[in-house]
Amino acid sequence: MADPGILNPHPPEFERFLYASVGEDRNGHAVTVLSAFARKGLDPWRETADLVALRRDAARLRLGQLLARFRDVPALATDHGRVARDLSQLLPERPSQRSLKHVAGTVTDGRAGTSRAILTILAISFVLVQVLMVAGSGSGE
Repeated sequence: MADPGILNPHPPEFERFLYASVGEDRNGHAVTVLSAFARKGLDPWRETADLVALRRDAARLRLGQLLARFRDVPALATDHGRVARDLSQLLPERPSQRSLKHVAGTVTDGRAGTSRAILTILAISFVLVQVLMVAGSGSGE
């Protein structure tokens, strides 16, 4: 059976946090944590993994600092502290060191284990091409 992480390599426990709203932008569109991080040029899953690695209070403070720099949502200019407090409650519990390393590895390369599959496919393709070339050259005479 295929690894379910291939289609969505990001930790599913981050979704509740990343898809939570931080408010509306100047055009009236809902802005999520994911889109706010992306608009600032940050990797949303890496930032979330970093926040999860912190204690809850430290994560709230860090999130507040990130949201305070985000100018697309006018309400955050005055209310980023409350929004950060509410959003920090949506972060998953701090995992053990072992699972945190797995999450960090998944976030870093985005595709845990797929490089091995790609190399296997390339090796099989190479062997098939060689077999077809040998079979094709022997049938010409």
